Amino acid sequence: MALFSGVAAAGTLPPIRPVPHVDLPRFMGTWYMIAAIPTVFERDAWNAVETYTLQPDGNILTTLRFNKGAADGPLKQIHSTAYVHPGSGGAVWGVQVFWPIKAQYIVAWLKPDYSEMIVARDARDYTWVFARTPTLTAAEWVSLRTQVAAMGYDTSRLRKISQSRMPMPDGTPYSR
Repeated sequence: MALFSGVAAAGTLPPIRPVPHVDLPRFMGTWYMIAAIPTVFERDAWNAVETYTLQPDGNILTTLRFNKGAADGPLKQIHSTAYVHPGSGGAVWGVQVFWPIKAQYIVAWLKPDYSEMIVARDARDYTWVFARTPTLTAAEWVSLRTQVAAMGYDTSRLRKISQSRMPMPDGTPYSR
């Protein structure tokens, strides 16, 4: 229960401010996990990719796939449903992996071209840095890490996620 609640851990830091608007259809698709302060499920993740699919009812099917423990480790998948909070501009979700708990999910930073994003939580217990490609330039990484720090996170806990340029989730080869 403490894994998902995290409210007490937020301490005196102000709530994370979500981006003003997320164009959900544009946001959908494949996002490579570049770095994270990971949950217990993601601690040994390699090649982590999150895919979002907008459902007819407005909810979002999320699928996290990754290799456990190594680049060629067993493939794992975690499916969940995200519920967009009304009035949040599409930027605040409750993600339900296990009933009845919905974990807070805030799109806290989104590059205007929808190529990079940061997901955060008020508790500052977990965060995720995503990009549409499996690698970033050094300057892009520094910029994103700086954004995470500005949100009040301890970036010494931020773990880069190894991406070995595996095929896209639909099986097509990756190319940059």
